[in-house]
Amino acid sequence: MTRRLGSGSLVIATHNAGKLKEISALLEPHGVKCLSAGSLGLPEPAETGTTFVQNALIKARASAEASGLAALADDSGLSVDALDGRPGVYTADWAERQWFEGDPGRDWYMAMGKVEGMLQERGIDAPRSCAFHCVLALAWPDGEYAVYEGKAPGTLTWPPRGTMGFGYDPVFVPIGREETFAELDPDEKHVISHRADAFAKLVAEQFG
Repeated sequence: MTRRLGSGSLVIATHNAGKLKEISALLEPHGVKCLSAGSLGLPEPAETGTTFVQNALIKARASAEASGLAALADDSGLSVDALDGRPGVYTADWAERQWFEGDPGRDWYMAMGKVEGMLQERGIDAPRSCAFHCVLALAWPDGEYAVYEGKAPGTLTWPPRGTMGFGYDPVFVPIGREETFAELDPDEKHVISHRADAFAKLVAEQFG
């Protein structure tokens, strides 16, 4: 039987405010208080894995060991069928850029444009099917862990639409909807997102 998390404090292994907000909203009903790795001053480990599972475990284990608390890491990304599954684990990397003053930053519009440009290079008949993937890795300081995988299939649209959400949300239209993730009310997105799918599996095992 998988170890139970229970209520109490949980470190969310992220420095991304958007992810922390989404994850906190999903766990709050179960009495879990979420603390971000960023607020605790924990470093971001190098994501050297080649799969979402590997990278999620790297982050969860690093936060659990550094904090002495149970930690939850999310590794997620977009896979585009016509691009052979890219950007995949490099989803965030495609948004990275260097400012002239030398500080790193992420430009998600640039990343969305890169995907669109590559699709257009493949012609107007290139399929626009894609999926968001999410892996949640739950790790304890003693080394025990659990993994939960989620998926949200959809299609890509252009130009970007909507101001809610983050990342590639403005160009992702989930199956069965006409709005992009960035046009949906956050409560609606939480029901159908890849993260919600993974969380449903986590909740069923941890709190069911």
